Amino acid sequence: MRKAFLVVSITVLSVTGILIYIDCKFSLLLAIFIPLILMGLYDMYQSKHTIKRNFPLLGRMRYLLEDLGPEMRQYFIETDTEGKPFNRLQRSMVYSRSKKESDAKPFGTQLNTYSKGYEWINHSIKAIPFEELNHNPRVKIGSSQCTKPYFASMFNISAMSYGSLSKNAITALNEGAKAGGFYHNTGEGGLSPYHLQGGDVVWNIGTGYFSCRNNDGTFNVDQFEKRATLETVKMIEIKFSQGAKPGHGGILPKEKVTDEIAAIRLVDKGHDIISPPSHSAFKTPLELMDFVLLLREKSGGKPIGMKICIGNKAEFIAICKAMVQTSTYVDFITVDGGEGGTGAAPPEYSDHVGMPLRDAVAFVHDCLNGFGIKDQIKIIASGKVISGFDIIHNLSIGADLCNSARGMMFALGCIQALECHSNTCPTGVATQDPKLTRGLVPEEKSVRVARYQMETVKSAVDLMASAGIAHPDDVTRDCVTTRLDSNKVATFAQLYPELVKGSLLDENNIPEEFSYFWKKATVDSF
Repeated sequence: MRKAFLVVSITVLSVTGILIYIDCKFSLLLAIFIPLILMGLYDMYQSKHTIKRNFPLLGRMRYLLEDLGPEMRQYFIETDTEGKPFNRLQRSMVYSRSKKESDAKPFGTQLNTYSKGYEWINHSIKAIPFEELNHNPRVKIGSSQCTKPYFASMFNISAMSYGSLSKNAITALNEGAKAGGFYHNTGEGGLSPYHLQGGDVVWNIGTGYFSCRNNDGTFNVDQFEKRATLETVKMIEIKFSQGAKPGHGGILPKEKVTDEIAAIRLVDKGHDIISPPSHSAFKTPLELMDFVLLLREKSGGKPIGMKICIGNKAEFIAICKAMVQTSTYVDFITVDGGEGGTGAAPPEYSDHVGMPLRDAVAFVHDCLNGFGIKDQIKIIASGKVISGFDIIHNLSIGADLCNSARGMMFALGCIQALECHSNTCPTGVATQDPKLTRGLVPEEKSVRVARYQMETVKSAVDLMASAGIAHPDDVTRDCVTTRLDSNKVATFAQLYPELVKGSLLDENNIPEEFSYFWKKATVDSF
């Protein structure tokens, strides 16, 4: 092809020369051919790309098609049910609800109801009229030790940091939370002015202690108290790990670190901001309980919780043991599934680290119930939750309410371009490029966020009504059935038999499936 390129180039130049000799107007052709030929010559002699070196000029098409590949597949090739991580049907549902358009489906389901993993709700002959139910039920978060409990919606905005998302996106989310009466989790990137537009806030505090840190990265109690006592900050969440990259510190590429972001996070700019993989404010489960007490005191008695993607089961059991031993309880636990999303993570972490949400919620619920402390603590499920069915699905396993990140991003206008890590998000959601963020108008998108949340909660309540259930607290594990293979099904009650309350308190009679991890768990170390 190198020789062919030279032959074609010489031929083109020769023919162009003849045409110019006939009529000088053809000299304009040189403005087209000479740059192309120079590009081809450059390709022949550069050494970085073999394809371009062996196929001058033509080889560039390969890289162009590779760049356009995701868009080509999304718009012209994939079916309604094939897109990943969310298919076209799921995305369209969010778009329709956010615009308050009809999301009704004609002609029946497109899903294969006999495929492994298909799930459905067990409706009741004693269904309740939808009009008789509270269309926006609230869930009380606050243990007996919490003096300022919070009454949360059953569907809220999951943790997304300013820095990972643009200021316009964060502003729209918070204004949407204010309009709809649900909470907005800050993500571990700190408490920014854009989180303080009047919506209820859950301040997520990760291992980097952004917005409440000393210069050396350690926890600063004074900076914490100054922000935690703000009226719109309703709850505090200690982040251990997130589903997309558990055991790995949060990552904000340096391209996204502006002067403002550095000031909000109390860090220096000019380099990637990578959170430590573990906390420095405590090292053992017992020290964690002391930290919980400190945060509760300095926040004025607000609910204190933790966010975790389950990995080593013994470590979570150790936390439960510490709560029982000290009689100190977190008020909520956000369980993030391994299928959770993020702006940037190593592929091995996204694909192969962390327990999936269904198994994790069941495990956490059973642990809390087994230690006799579930009535003190609410479970929040987070990980690919975007529909009313997703909410009931997680409540059936053991959650009390749900968070959504990517669903709320779709409501903002996200098109799943998969460019969250590159600062080139075309919709202005996950970028700090002002040329792109100005396209996202908070006043318009906040309305869509509120509509999407409201319609999704109504959908969940409608499903509860069909199952004869009056309140989220009454959803149990026999509410949902899943297909195990083509001719075998089981409810979650059959797949995850619940532990007897208090059964993990007697060391001489620990249930067999918990025995190994129970013995490994100690309050003196994780």
